[in-house]
Amino acid sequence: MSKRQNSKHKIDRRLGVNLWGRAKSPINKREYGPGQHGQRRKKPTDYGIQLMAKQKLKGYYGNIGERQFRRYYAEAVRRRGDTGDLLLELLERRLDTVIYRMKFVATVFAARQFVSHGHIKVNGKRVTIPSYSVKDGDVIEVKDKSKQLEVVVVATQLNERDVPDYVEVDHKAMKGSFVRGPKPTDIPYPVQMEPNLVVEYYSR
Repeated sequence: MSKRQNSKHKIDRRLGVNLWGRAKSPINKREYGPGQHGQRRKKPTDYGIQLMAKQKLKGYYGNIGERQFRRYYAEAVRRRGDTGDLLLELLERRLDTVIYRMKFVATVFAARQFVSHGHIKVNGKRVTIPSYSVKDGDVIEVKDKSKQLEVVVVATQLNERDVPDYVEVDHKAMKGSFVRGPKPTDIPYPVQMEPNLVVEYYSR
């Protein structure tokens, strides 16, 4: 098991939030951090608050690596508009995020693996890059041979979350489309995200 995959079980407790709103989150049982010093609470500094905001956002999207996450920030800065809003939109356009939103898989980690293993097609062509940026109107579908996989069938039936308005999906056909880039208020985060603090962190 990779370090990234293994860390997903600890992210919630380290951050002290139920990041994905799942019933099985360990934070539901123990609302303090891991380790012998986990129950100590210190007043965070401004830097600590900004760092926590960045870690929450990185963690939510599958614990994205720092180098890649910084590239998303740089791209958001380059574009015209609110940097924080653009950062969220870029993250929501990731292919693994889109199939997670479409409920083809249960978790963002499963989404990354599902794409990497070649189960997804975009506009009729197989794509194996989880960070592939989906464009408005792109059609995303599960390959015919993968539509009956248990992980897919179970995920579509989960009641933990709903499909947001900026994607359309037909679970019978296992096919959907990315309608538009979302605004921050459109994104169904189970916890409050603070992209403005992430911008402040990188602007230091």
